[in-house]
Amino acid sequence: MYVPAHFKEDDIGKLQQYIRDYGFGLLVVADGAGIEANHVPFQLVADPEGSPGKLHCHLARSNPAWKRLQEGARVLVVFQGPHAYISPSWYETKAETGRVVPTWNYLAVHAQGSARIIENSNWLQQHLHQLTDQHESGMSDPWSVDDAPSEYTDRLITAIVGVEITIETLTGKLKASQNQPERNRAGVKAGLEAGDRAHSREMAGLIS
Repeated sequence: MYVPAHFKEDDIGKLQQYIRDYGFGLLVVADGAGIEANHVPFQLVADPEGSPGKLHCHLARSNPAWKRLQEGARVLVVFQGPHAYISPSWYETKAETGRVVPTWNYLAVHAQGSARIIENSNWLQQHLHQLTDQHESGMSDPWSVDDAPSEYTDRLITAIVGVEITIETLTGKLKASQNQPERNRAGVKAGLEAGDRAHSREMAGLIS
């Protein structure tokens, strides 16, 4: 990913939080057999020692992609946060010079690392509990994996395989009008906040 210096985000803590906030990622495998991408929810396991941590996910056993990870293959996981079209009409400098063009603001995090396949049922059960609990935490009546009959969930667990990715590099890009003068940033923020799209309002919140 091309990351100009003024859009680079290299704070590990912020990048990890972005992964937690926008955890539905794109798992990309590239090898001699070609390139394949799968859309799956990820759980970030932080490392108290300060390393980027690990990513946990699971794939259907019927999905042939997991067999390409058997040898500890390197993978890329892409997380995308809010994004929005930026109209030149929001720039105050438009009236002064006319030298403005549209652009697109967005947040993206790329995680690269080595993957391993896990078929241990205890690991898979714990992973599913943690992933579910994370996303149910904001519900008024949270659902738990334990709410389903154990014979049912045990059978489903045999139909998936776990994937653990040790993150080796994290690359973050937050394109939030940092290259514009303050008055243009204010105009962009106001324009996004006035829209009716949730991701536009989220992007407005990232503009300082």
